[in-house]
Amino acid sequence: MHGPLHGVTVLEIAAIGPAPFGCMLLADLGATVIRVDRPGERQLAPWHRILDRGRRSISLDLKHPAGVEVVLRLAERADVMVEGFRPGVAERLGIGPIDCRRRNPALVYARMTGWGQSGPLARTAGHDINYIALSGALHAIGRAGGGPVPPLNLLGDFAAGGMLLVNGVLAALLERERSGVGQVIDVSIVDGTASLLSMLLSMSAAGQWRDERGTNILDTGAPFYDVYACAGGGHVAVGAIEDQFYLALVTGLGLDPELLPDRTDPVNWSALKRLFADRFASRTRDEWAAIFAETDACVTPVLTVAEAAQHPHLVARETYVEGQPAGAPRFSRSRAMPAKPAPEVGDDTLALLADCGLSQDEIARLERAGAVWSNDTRPEGE
Repeated sequence: MHGPLHGVTVLEIAAIGPAPFGCMLLADLGATVIRVDRPGERQLAPWHRILDRGRRSISLDLKHPAGVEVVLRLAERADVMVEGFRPGVAERLGIGPIDCRRRNPALVYARMTGWGQSGPLARTAGHDINYIALSGALHAIGRAGGGPVPPLNLLGDFAAGGMLLVNGVLAALLERERSGVGQVIDVSIVDGTASLLSMLLSMSAAGQWRDERGTNILDTGAPFYDVYACAGGGHVAVGAIEDQFYLALVTGLGLDPELLPDRTDPVNWSALKRLFADRFASRTRDEWAAIFAETDACVTPVLTVAEAAQHPHLVARETYVEGQPAGAPRFSRSRAMPAKPAPEVGDDTLALLADCGLSQDEIARLERAGAVWSNDTRPEGE
């Protein structure tokens, strides 16, 4: 069976972080993703390879006019193009949205940046931590009395960036079914992060969220929504927000709910936290996991990634396959084939050039000119 995006062709200009992640998701959903790499060996570290799975690779010199022409010919045949340059770079190379959509008006052209295509910071450098800091999200993450804690680069690069890139691409493809033409998508991590803050902003407007870290219901301020240390060094995560879940929590801890202070009053949170911390510290993580198994206390062990891959629930769902996350979400009729490993740079150059209608003589001339590079014809010693 094929994934739901079978038949959609995505042209990806090689980058790092959110754009490759978004293109990985599109490939997982069944799209054919062609990545344009710079000539030569991989510039990215081996840890980037999972993000690059499911691709075909063509290696082009985008500073060579003939290399640019190949990109434009590929864009003629593509449904989607994704680039992650700073604003203006694609235009200087000759592969900007006007150049590509002149060849293919139906092309959906997605631009993935941190700051967006406009605004005072649009052309400046940045990383996930900078984007979520300026968007207001980083300030909210951390414990009481401590500084902000970066949540890896999950929030900015991958949630606000790559996933919303996919969201925009799918929406534009759907709109194209009605209009017959593509459009340009300005995907900005700062915009995406602001969107992810919707509930926090709503809670703040309702007087249910304070700017002081670690004092709110979802930021480790509440005793029933926090992480607790266990004997032996492990931790458990507690998310017993609703009354029935909270009752299951305190019962599992061996506490009498009638003797506990009112948990709805933040004045009592510190005392409850100390009580819960003492109880959780009396047993190991796995002992608590066994006690709360098959209950609605919303208590789970905090697992490492390696441990998570072996958890019975994730094993049953095949959430991890051979050390990689499987495609998500799942579909009732469509199912993508197992993702191909990340290609080496230039693995598919010759085949893709032939697909564009170039003859063997034309391809040979491009190689001699240095406009294209093929892994199949790498000189010995390289």
